[in-house]
Amino acid sequence: MTADGWTQVVRHHVGLGRLLPLGGPGDGAWIAEAAAGAVLRRAADEVPGVRLGALRIALAHPAAVAEPAVPAPPSALPPGALRVTADFAAAFAEPLPTAAARLRRALATAADERLGLAVTEVDLRVTDLLDAAGAARQAPPPQQPAAREVTAPAGDRAAEAALSVPGVARLTGLRVETRTGGTAALTHRHVRVDLAADVAHRTADVARRVRAAVRDALADRPTVAVLVTAVDEPAPAGTV
Repeated sequence: MTADGWTQVVRHHVGLGRLLPLGGPGDGAWIAEAAAGAVLRRAADEVPGVRLGALRIALAHPAAVAEPAVPAPPSALPPGALRVTADFAAAFAEPLPTAAARLRRALATAADERLGLAVTEVDLRVTDLLDAAGAARQAPPPQQPAAREVTAPAGDRAAEAALSVPGVARLTGLRVETRTGGTAALTHRHVRVDLAADVAHRTADVARRVRAAVRDALADRPTVAVLVTAVDEPAPAGTV
């Protein structure tokens, strides 16, 4: 099995789903679709009178994408505008177009303000009606998979720099590799930081700060990419 094939298998097993561009070509960041979807679902939960069903995030215009400024994780989508497609159930209390407009606005706002995704289209489809008790006849939506945590060796400057950035909940992976590129075949190091972000901070902003912090912490100033594997909610009050 090739390296890319093995990576796809591992990514499937941990339930990350597809890797979406987070920000623009110069941001060098990606987010797991499952992590982004969990944030959008929480935003939909705040909209009264609707219940979100299946949700998918993909490139809006696959032919109109850009080259990322740094090497992307294997199988990651290239930077470009995104489209959210979702099914939902709605109550009888208001016209369906009104409910759809409120849900569309909530999803677009969360994608921008909470995550920093470049969502330009939100396509919705009504698939069920809520009964008088507010329950839809559908299966529970999928939940964000738990992201594993890694413990970096003491003194690892890249890990320490990443963890020092506000909004980083924990590291879920750290990879350093040597790459060759350019006409002169110059070698340089490339660092990929996998992390879980805190929902209280805009995810794209956290990723940008992590890239800068890790790059500046290392003497050779390597290229840095960030992969957000989860977006954590605050722990319930009273938990340790």
